[in-house]
Amino acid sequence: MASEDVKTSESAVSTIVNLAEEAKLAREGVVKARSQAVLSICKSLVAGGVAGGLSRTAVAPLERLKILLQVQNPHNIKYNGTIQGLKYIWRTEGFRGLFKGNGTNCARIVPNSAVKFFSYEQASKGILYMYQQQTGNEDAQLTPLLRLGAGACAGIIAMSATYPMDMVRGRLTVQTENSPYRYRGMFHALSTVLREEGPRALYKGWLPSVIGVIPYVGLNFAVYESLKDWLVKAKPFGLIEDSELSVTTRLACGAAAGTVGQTVAYPLDVIRRRMQMVGWTNAASVITGDGRSAAPLEYTGMIDAFRKTVRHEGFGALYKGLVPNSVKVVPSIAIAFVTYEVVKDILGVEIRISD
Repeated sequence: MASEDVKTSESAVSTIVNLAEEAKLAREGVVKARSQAVLSICKSLVAGGVAGGLSRTAVAPLERLKILLQVQNPHNIKYNGTIQGLKYIWRTEGFRGLFKGNGTNCARIVPNSAVKFFSYEQASKGILYMYQQQTGNEDAQLTPLLRLGAGACAGIIAMSATYPMDMVRGRLTVQTENSPYRYRGMFHALSTVLREEGPRALYKGWLPSVIGVIPYVGLNFAVYESLKDWLVKAKPFGLIEDSELSVTTRLACGAAAGTVGQTVAYPLDVIRRRMQMVGWTNAASVITGDGRSAAPLEYTGMIDAFRKTVRHEGFGALYKGLVPNSVKVVPSIAIAFVTYEVVKDILGVEIRISD
């Protein structure tokens, strides 16, 4: 009996020890999984940030010209077309003038791009999970419409998080050599706007931005991913030999996505940019004009801005700057998508946008 009691005690102790070891291993596994998940998230954010900063810097001169064309006073034209506008900036402000506002733009676009790409991946996973649960098909994939929804969610989140920086970047960008230099940099502009116009001023033009970001970002992701899937499955004209797309092909997909998205949403971008200039005391002369034609921009809201723009300048004014923007958006979007995927591959992130 005594020996049986000893064996029973030893067995109980052994069971407890085994359970403790299993619990310890389980805890270590959870901690390791969590740390890997956090690391993967950080890598995705870094990839998105690098993609955004590189793509915007590559097309900074066209980005600045686009904004100048969007907001310049219609009675005092200084920038009249892409080539003339770039030459005028070079002649009056030099090489640095071509990149004015790019530092603030990168400071905005790096976190914006990081949040946008990460939000898209998370939104895609959530939407795909709900879609699979609803259809009862675990092998179901995202449709173009669902991708558009995921892209729209990502765009709204990223844009709202960084909108104040976009607002002051717009004002910094339109300051020229002949303008009263009221803003010495991003932080000075933020503090000045807060002090003189209040916190709400940092979100001027936010509504048309939200409305515009749905088709713009949504169509970017939807068209890009759908084109990639179609090319892999259909293999048209013998362009694709296996399931991996070349960098050139992905660039073409990104270019097509950017063209579609920016064309649909462009009028809202013009209105957004004009609303951001309202309330700017002693604004840059490119906005108010010179001499007797000088007049500040005054809009009471998005609808009023649309109405006054079309009434005073015609419907075509809603597409001012479209040409340099088209030239800019195609390589910018393409470079952003390809850079994002390449950096993720380099960093060893296994999650793919199309998963």
